[in-house]
Amino acid sequence: MRTVGLIAVGGLATGFGHHLGPTGDSAGDPTASGALDTAPAPVTGDSRADGPEATEVPRGSTASLSPRPRRASRPRPVPSVGPGTFRIADGAAGPAAEEAEYGELAYTVEVEDGLPFDPVATGRRVERVLEHPRSWQTLLGQPLRRTTEVPDFRVLVASPGTTDALCAPLQTMGQVSCRNGDLVVLNAVRWAEGIPDYAGALGQYRTYLVNHEVGHRLGQAHVECPAPGTPAPVMQQQTYGLDGCTRNAWPG
Repeated sequence: MRTVGLIAVGGLATGFGHHLGPTGDSAGDPTASGALDTAPAPVTGDSRADGPEATEVPRGSTASLSPRPRRASRPRPVPSVGPGTFRIADGAAGPAAEEAEYGELAYTVEVEDGLPFDPVATGRRVERVLEHPRSWQTLLGQPLRRTTEVPDFRVLVASPGTTDALCAPLQTMGQVSCRNGDLVVLNAVRWAEGIPDYAGALGQYRTYLVNHEVGHRLGQAHVECPAPGTPAPVMQQQTYGLDGCTRNAWPG
């Protein structure tokens, strides 16, 4: 596994080349049984959904999100601020470059140094979500392939402080996640603890988190709960509440 650095926080807004509107987000894992001193490595490929709905933003207050309770079952707590360097998950199972399908998008899965998540296991987990028949590949016909080489976009599990820096100018307030240009940033607190509406279903929430944020990268905007008692759309801001819908982690 190799370490990828990020640059100074002050250059993030212009360095990504994508300005998002005044709004920040959260999203999850599938079938599971900061001080920055360097900038994200450039990525290739198109950047979809550059508009103001590219990420979820706090509505009023995040008071409903638990203030990072300490759990005895968690071996190590999630640090508030990480070093801003990431380890790429090796062991990508996607096809070799010469076998890649036309129009596919390649992505890396990376975990910030100092977080209590194994990069390889996290990479496989995210990959299982995105390659699942119920995820975006099937719905949109968009091939996605995990890689350890130069990607079209990066899925980063980051500490709250690093998330805030990478998501700026969005206001993630150390609580939620975002998609900013070719960066899909998953807040490590949400990855570790989920939300009250997904109590007892952390794996399902992680599935939602991945599908929601990657959905933004694929051009999907936010939607509202269509009617009480119906499954929440995956592009609903479920982290802030289900608004009468029932939890749902998959698109379509």
